[in-house]
Amino acid sequence: MSLNTAETKNPLLEEFLQNAGWRNAAIMPLAGDASSRSYFRVTVPQRHAVLMSAPPTSEAAPCPPNADADERRRLGYNASARLAGPNLNAFLAIAKMLRDAGIAAPEIFAADPQTGFALIEDLGDDLFAKVVTQENERMMYEHATDVLSFLHARAPTPPSGADYHMLAYDQLALTSETDLLIEWYWPLKKAARADPSIIAEYRAVTDELLGGLGPEHAVVLRDYHAENLLWRPESEGLARVGVIDFQDGLVGSPAYDLVSLLEDARRDVDPELAVAMIGRYVFNAEKHGDFDRDQFLRDYAILAVQRNAKILGVFARLAKRDGKQRYLEFLPRVEAHFRNDLRRSPASAMRDFFNRHFSELAA
Repeated sequence: MSLNTAETKNPLLEEFLQNAGWRNAAIMPLAGDASSRSYFRVTVPQRHAVLMSAPPTSEAAPCPPNADADERRRLGYNASARLAGPNLNAFLAIAKMLRDAGIAAPEIFAADPQTGFALIEDLGDDLFAKVVTQENERMMYEHATDVLSFLHARAPTPPSGADYHMLAYDQLALTSETDLLIEWYWPLKKAARADPSIIAEYRAVTDELLGGLGPEHAVVLRDYHAENLLWRPESEGLARVGVIDFQDGLVGSPAYDLVSLLEDARRDVDPELAVAMIGRYVFNAEKHGDFDRDQFLRDYAILAVQRNAKILGVFARLAKRDGKQRYLEFLPRVEAHFRNDLRRSPASAMRDFFNRHFSELAA
């Protein structure tokens, strides 16, 4: 092992790699994400892979399949929002589902959910965010949109087993995320917590907004954006888009991942391109029979508000609680998304709320 760090000198890791046939592999760190997981590229002669380390005790427990709302709230945010947390089985099961459906998710070479280690296929370094240019942006986003169209048309059976069961993106999960805005972003910007009456009003408006969503019926990957998509031009068709970071997937509205792709928190997507990709998705969906265009567009408008409210709260929490100040750099872009989202008609009550109580965010 090439790194003299506590993580890569872990005897459990050494045993895992030896059992997987990767003894004495060179290990180099890769960029991580906002979670507790960490990633490394491991190399032995003529082979390389990605090591994912998801320590089982690093996060709060995920949502038990049969937990009611009160139990989920007692267990904390992971359970309320139905995040995978430390359950490596979620990643393994969803990766298999995606690969079986024809999506380029990483192949799993070896995994040990007890220790949180997984050795997975290396899909390369060419993240969309790194290689997209003005010249290739439309082509790349067409491919990414088509992957969603294909996945939703294929409608794979959500994973369900003793170790992992994919749950629904239900009202509690959605509102737990939307609450992050008023819990973390509001005091960051206002230098004071919101009054209880304002919090209650915000939650009532949120419930009204989310009540307009159609039924959950599609696999939602939940973090489908330019930092989690890999461009693979040497591959054919859908395989040109490699998909990672999907362990928090749920069954919800197909509009959610399109919002995630087109209202990216980390890079600007040309507004005309975004409109074109929504149209492309709708065109693809209408070719496959039963598709409610009006409901889809309504879902898109609602989930754009929901997702960007969540992201504002997540980034404020990462900066305030976890000391990750770099996430503050993304706030102006997400604020701009949120302002635009409030202009759509399904968000009128939410827009009125912010005009009354936080006009600088709605202006």
